[in-house]
Amino acid sequence: MSGSDQVRDVVIIGSGPAGLTAAIYTARASLAPLVLEGEPSSTSDQPGGQLMLTTDVENFPGFPDGVMGPELMMGFKKQAERFGAEIDTVKASKVDLSERPFKIWVGDTEAEPTHLAKTVIISTGAQSLMLGLDRENELIGHGLSTCATCDGFFFRDQDIAVVGGGDSALEEANFLSRFASKVYVVVRRDELRASQIMQDRAHANPKIEFLWNTSVVEYVGETKLEHVKIKNNLDDSISDLAVTGLFIAIGHKPNTGLFEGQIDMKDNGYLKTQPGKTATNIEGVFASGDVQDDYYRQAITAAGSGCQAALEAERWLEANDDAHA
Repeated sequence: MSGSDQVRDVVIIGSGPAGLTAAIYTARASLAPLVLEGEPSSTSDQPGGQLMLTTDVENFPGFPDGVMGPELMMGFKKQAERFGAEIDTVKASKVDLSERPFKIWVGDTEAEPTHLAKTVIISTGAQSLMLGLDRENELIGHGLSTCATCDGFFFRDQDIAVVGGGDSALEEANFLSRFASKVYVVVRRDELRASQIMQDRAHANPKIEFLWNTSVVEYVGETKLEHVKIKNNLDDSISDLAVTGLFIAIGHKPNTGLFEGQIDMKDNGYLKTQPGKTATNIEGVFASGDVQDDYYRQAITAAGSGCQAALEAERWLEANDDAHA
């Protein structure tokens, strides 16, 4: 029997903290959720989300000594499976949310839909924009980071750098100055894109130094970042920058391509949800985690919104689905 021969109460697309928390709650509500967790080879929507690329996580409640990112996500997954969630290591290739039951494809988009669902919870997350340099994936969590609030503590009394010229970059630089001895802000142009108030704060911070017309061109270090090579964009000269940590803050991209033209989105591509809720503009479709959160982007807030989505989906089914009721 193919997956499309039955209509599931809940299908969850994505498996980071939001998706797996939604799976825990919907499974405990006897909704037998199916989680399409993504594929390990995918550059987006990978199983476990961005925490699978994170080493020590010290700001997730309940782990006083910290926990490795992959270990934390395996705990989420086992807990969801314990309560009856079905988790499939595949990537959704197409969705049709124009009518209920909703249709979801895995693989061949010209074939019959793989799954039918009464409700869908979207938790496909977002990905940090990277520089695209060699060994980037290997050094994430080993001196290379995309989250100051996650990793800043590990760089106490060290010289570090932030790449970017927008509000996020300056916010991270100011935050990192609480821990680091010095924070270089590497800006590829001779001006910032950040708001004036953020510029004023950064310029007034004695620990922050701007490197204008500069680009990072190489990471140096075998098992961890030892320093970086930078290029002067005016004369193309290359030099070493002695930093043990590099934070990339050039933006994020939500994994929303699958839903373009079907779900309302913000100007920056994140999914729109109702204020204080996870409901989208489509009845029975909910969005949780970084795919709709362009402000906090933390594991704990993603997990919280996954809980919200599960509860909203359960209540929607109770109110709208006679068979389930």
